[in-house]
Amino acid sequence: MGFGDRGGRGGGGFRGGGGGGYGGDRGGRGGRGGGRGFGGRGGRGGGRGGGRSFDQGPPESVIEVAEFSHSCENELVVRATVKDVPYFNAPIFTESMQQIGKVDEILGQVRDYYFSVKLGDNMNARSFKLKDKVYIDPNKLLPLSRFLPGAKPQRGGGRGRGGGRGGGFRGGR
Repeated sequence: MGFGDRGGRGGGGFRGGGGGGYGGDRGGRGGRGGGRGFGGRGGRGGGRGGGRSFDQGPPESVIEVAEFSHSCENELVVRATVKDVPYFNAPIFTESMQQIGKVDEILGQVRDYYFSVKLGDNMNARSFKLKDKVYIDPNKLLPLSRFLPGAKPQRGGGRGRGGGRGGGFRGGR
């Protein structure tokens, strides 16, 4: 009797078996409880992130980040006036701390860049004039050095060298 004809027992098997595996919430191939693989979480990448999409209100202070250059399809295209680079989806404000939109795309060269601002529902790109200034929460900026060659990437700490059951290759199996 070979491994292929074990007669209807299912089993964990390669990548999945019971729980999530690559099959998402389809349940894999049944068998011994959750099998191996990725448990019942729905496979790759399930169950992470989220929960930060609430409206945080205006920040304590804002700094000038760019000036209006032109509009394109009811979005603003602005030229950066600071060296640091804004986070994607960072809120953009007027000087009076009224939110006008969020950072959408970043364009151009590393030291002379533009970015687009996706406007909120109640804003119109035609209401802005050339050189109008826009502002950002200073905590929503990344240092330029992070994007330059030779910058050392920050390592995500805490994982060590595999530990536990036999090395770090393929999750220690």
